[in-house]
Amino acid sequence: MQVSSESGDSRSFTTTARRAQIVRAAIETIAEVGFARASFARITERAGLSSTRLISYHFTSKDELIEQVVREISSELGGFLSERMKDQGSAAEALRAYILATVEFVGSHRTQMKALLSIFLSGGLHYDSSADEPVTSVIERILSQGQSAGEFRGFDPLVMAVTIQRTVEGLPFLLESHPDLDLRGYAQELVTTFELATRRDQVEST
Repeated sequence: MQVSSESGDSRSFTTTARRAQIVRAAIETIAEVGFARASFARITERAGLSSTRLISYHFTSKDELIEQVVREISSELGGFLSERMKDQGSAAEALRAYILATVEFVGSHRTQMKALLSIFLSGGLHYDSSADEPVTSVIERILSQGQSAGEFRGFDPLVMAVTIQRTVEGLPFLLESHPDLDLRGYAQELVTTFELATRRDQVEST
């Protein structure tokens, strides 16, 4: 007896939807009560599920669920940045787009960023230095291209890339103490700061 592919697709869709529902509930729960208090029971209630066993079926432990939460937020941020940074005409424009897009994402995804911040501060995120490399490498590549094109002055691209990355990553912390922060002004100040820090002066170019 053959099992129809439609049945398999239906089960796959249901599984994917259920996992997404659980992850979304986990993010909202962590943002509201904090990482330490975000138990399976609380997440189950938030998701409108009948039993914590429905979470355990999809995620064997809280660590596995948290890893998926972090992965999904990071993936969403990556897609957002890629969309905003494509088709930029110069390295300076790409760097500006990166800064503006990161600030925009953090400002418009406060629940996700608050959850991520709580996970980080509570030690729920097992830090892996290699996880920073893809982001830093993107910025470093932009900076190196700008130097090759004569747009940017001479500096260590890695040091500058890490400085830029750490600066924009600090915004969620700032929003915790200054929730009404003028994000447009903040983003523009960062753009101006790093334009001044990277640009090649006329004297240097002659």
